[in-house]
Parts: sequence; C-alpha cells; structure tokens
Amino acid sequence: MPVYIRCLLFEDIPATLRDVDDAAVADFVETAETAGRLTLKGSRSSKAVLRNFNLVRDDRPTNAAILLFGKDPRRFFHNTQVHCFNFHGTEKRKPIASQQPYEGRLLQVIDEAVEFVLGKIDRRVGTRETSAQVPVTFEIPRPVILEAIVNAVAHRNYRSNGIVQVMVFADRMEVWNPGELPPELTPELLREPHGPIPRNPLIAEPLYRVKYVEKAGTGTTDMIADCKNAGLPEPDFEQRGPYFVVTVWRDWLTNDVATKLGLSERQIKAVTHVKVHGRITNKDYRELTEAIIRTSSRDLEDLVSKGVLRKVGLTGRNVHYVLSRIQDVKWTNRT
Repeated sequence: MPVYIRCLLFEDIPATLRDVDDAAVADFVETAETAGRLTLKGSRSSKAVLRNFNLVRDDRPTNAAILLFGKDPRRFFHNTQVHCFNFHGTEKRKPIASQQPYEGRLLQVIDEAVEFVLGKIDRRVGTRETSAQVPVTFEIPRPVILEAIVNAVAHRNYRSNGIVQVMVFADRMEVWNPGELPPELTPELLREPHGPIPRNPLIAEPLYRVKYVEKAGTGTTDMIADCKNAGLPEPDFEQRGPYFVVTVWRDWLTNDVATKLGLSERQIKAVTHVKVHGRITNKDYRELTEAIIRTSSRDLEDLVSKGVLRKVGLTGRNVHYVLSRIQDVKWTNRT
C-alpha cells in the first residue's frame, strides 16, 4: 500500500494568531511610523495590523505573517535560516574561520547577518573634526551589504529547501539566494533602471514600510552607485544553478581585472596572499611560488609597475608590498 505524504504549500501552515509576537508587531508599527511610511488609524491590535497588510486569511496568519512577526518561525519553516560564513582566503574551503546560522523573524535575521559581515570586513575610523561622534567607514558600504541580504531574504523561493548563504572572503562578499529572477528580469537588466517585481509581495510591503527596501526598483542600481563611490568595482549578478548570487568586491582587483592585466599564476597567487595576510615580502614570494630571487624580484616589480602592489620601504628586511588601493586610506583590519 503506497504511503502519501502531504506537503504544506507556502500559503498553507497550521499557525494561529497565538503564534504571532505582539511585541514584534508593535515594534514594527513604531519603526514604520518613525520612518514616515505608515499612518495607522483605528485599532493597533496585532490582528488589525496584520489585516491591514493582508497578512491574515480566514482569521489565521499567513506564512508571511509568521516569517515577519512569528514567535518562533522555526516551528513552521525549516529553510528560513541565513547562514553566514567567513573564509580565510578567496576560496570556499575548510578550515572555516567562523560561521553563524541566524534563525528567527526576518527583520531580526537581516540585522544579524549585516552585523556579521560588518564585523569581518575592514573599516576606517575618522576623527571628531566634523561631528561629536567618530565617523566609521566600512570598505563595503553598509547600504550595499543590507541591500544584498534584504534582496536575498525578500525575493528568495520559500518553497525551496535551500537556505540563504552569506559568505565573506578575503576579497569579496557573496550572497546566495535559493531562487531565480522573474522572467521579466535578467542579470544585465538589474544594472539598468527597472520597475519592482517582488517575488513575495506580502513580505516586501512591510520591509518597505521600515525602509529596508524601496518600491522604485532602484536597489541594484543604488548598489552599483554606492560601490563606485567607494572606489569598488560594480557588483556581479549571476544565476548559478538553483541559486541567484550577488558578489560584492572588497577591493578593486577582481579576477577579471587580474586577467586583463596579464598576471601570471605566480603573481595571482601572490596577490591572493596579500589579500589574506595584508602584505608580502620577497622571501614570502619565493616560498609561496618556489621562484628564484631574480624571478621573484622581477615579478614583484612588475606588479608595482602595473599598479597592483605598492612597495613599502627602501631596502633591507623591512621592504614589503601591499595591495594598491584606488583610495589611499588606512584600513583597520577586523577579520
């Protein structure tokens, strides 16, 4: 006798209004009103607020309601996790420097994932010349990180068993979203002005009210502009199998740039070393590539002449090489 297993659709979960966190709903209302994107009239009960956003159906909360405001969304969903990784180098391989799975309400998970990335990338600390607070500038602008993670959470395919992955490498951040672009969009069109096409509109609307997303379809073009203003290459948008992947570079020297500059395998290996360790010496180069001293000196000078590396020191053991940056700033490493 065959066994039939009933799979609940995304719109069909056995949740009740008792599974909604009233405090989370109240916090959302306060934040949205402060942001100037919500003017609530009438009852402020959780049920009334959810009904206002079409998050109640037949007196039961929808999936989107539980994902946004549930007391424990993990009771109903096994795939809403955002798993963050920090890798030592530029490849996805063990040992992993650190990793952290985040589970819970979507707004909370988004904030935690953003803070994970900010804690792993470099930052520049300014002075109090123009403000009472010390200004902090991250090598990847925070709005870019937020947009990439919010997009993955808001537009992912929640019917997929996959999870959102956020990976920080020595040279880039990647956000993997289980899902595909809608048929109307392509990765190329994301670089141009386009209208919003939310995969999960019941999730996107509350995120808009608290200023996590916009309705103008400017998210990806804003990311591109913010990266350019920070002296970084444009982000990469691509479909890799069942995942849509956004890559944001931590420095200007991407793989494509290295290829266009005609760097040798030895030189690429040396550049990767610099991205991981911050510097390289002639001795490091020889040990890394097994090159003789004449070859290592020539390779390093070639990297300097091409603007890839900058030489620090004049002679002796103190001489070393660091990655050139488009913006000449001193970064404090947080990795």
